[in-house]
Amino acid sequence: MTVWDLLPIGLLAALAWYWMDSLKAREAALLSARSACALRHFQLLDETVSTERTRLARNANGQVVLRRVYRFEFSDTGDNRRPGSVVMLGREVELVQLAGVLEAVK
Repeated sequence: MTVWDLLPIGLLAALAWYWMDSLKAREAALLSARSACALRHFQLLDETVSTERTRLARNANGQVVLRRVYRFEFSDTGDNRRPGSVVMLGREVELVQLAGVLEAVK
């Protein structure tokens, strides 16, 4: 086998890894959003998060990982929609923000 024969297999493997890693990060972001809303007795609307941005960043150990920002909406009164976000650094939650809430949840 030549390098050209292995290249498509390597690309497919990288794509599969990215897809699986994204699913796991999204699940962690959804759990964090759900927990932050439940902690304050807010309602997580649509029970989902959506990817806003994905970039490369360095973690505390200096390793290059993906920083993903997820957006969601919540309601604090039951009749409004407010924005929130979850920032993931690799598979770790870096920050949870709820618009209108003064403290950040980590």
